[in-house]
Amino acid sequence: MTAPEPWRFDAIGTTWEIVTERRLPTAVRDAVSSRIDEFDRTWSRFRADSAVRALGRTAGAIPAPEDAVPMLDALAALSEATAGAVNPLIGASLDALGYDAGYTLHDQGPLPAPAGWRKLLDWGEGRLALTEPATVDVGALGKGRLVDLVLGILTRTETGDITVDAGGDLAVRGRSQRIGLEHPFDPRRAIGVWEVTDAALCASAVNRRAWPSAAGTTLHHVLDARTGQPVRTIAATWAVAPDAMTADAVATALFFEGGPRLAHEWGVDWVRMTTDGRVEWSPGCRADLFVRTDGAVRTAPAS
Repeated sequence: MTAPEPWRFDAIGTTWEIVTERRLPTAVRDAVSSRIDEFDRTWSRFRADSAVRALGRTAGAIPAPEDAVPMLDALAALSEATAGAVNPLIGASLDALGYDAGYTLHDQGPLPAPAGWRKLLDWGEGRLALTEPATVDVGALGKGRLVDLVLGILTRTETGDITVDAGGDLAVRGRSQRIGLEHPFDPRRAIGVWEVTDAALCASAVNRRAWPSAAGTTLHHVLDARTGQPVRTIAATWAVAPDAMTADAVATALFFEGGPRLAHEWGVDWVRMTTDGRVEWSPGCRADLFVRTDGAVRTAPAS
């Protein structure tokens, strides 16, 4: 039997590709689309009608949305591990640099995120609350959570091999997949290949969502919340974990000191590339990396 064409569609600002052994029934596709839209209407800082945008404008409290506890608990762990470099109230900092709802790319200068965010944002006792207006941004970790939710819908109704790819954040069930690690300075090449089985591989890189600043430098979406400035030392990160939310969380943390320690505590394998071309990886990492013995990158065509 010929495998069906991959199901491709755009959602949450990226292109999705879902590959299954059989063509997905309409009811399953509808369930996936509905879950993605529900998540977006709740958590998107780019939608004027989202729950977090409404809460951020007025502060106060709303019933805790589904997924609030796992995502914000994970973000709190990232914030602690990175000494505050990761912060779920970084939305206004991204807006200030031009990565806003209108994608204006109009740089108004760096704006640090609130340092005491744990006193401003609460997600306990069945509610999500802000004590003052602020923009919640669950970031890449949120996309990973949504990949897991979509995969959950598929695995409840489908058997066989399944791959969910949301703009490079991949979750694989069944047959192993060999995934190229895209070079952050040349998307035609890879710095290695990672074979993934019944797990998720998530990546982040500074060459994605990049734009010029008012001063003529390059801005990108990976910010240090303590300064509101883009990260300048790490170019790209990759992490493999049993679920995409965890992999995405670690991929974010790896841009900062404390990220490797958190990855070790969570049992996550990782690779990262610095902006000066060095490649680092976790002990026992199973990725096949194209590097020389001095640690400099030797690139090869992407798989």
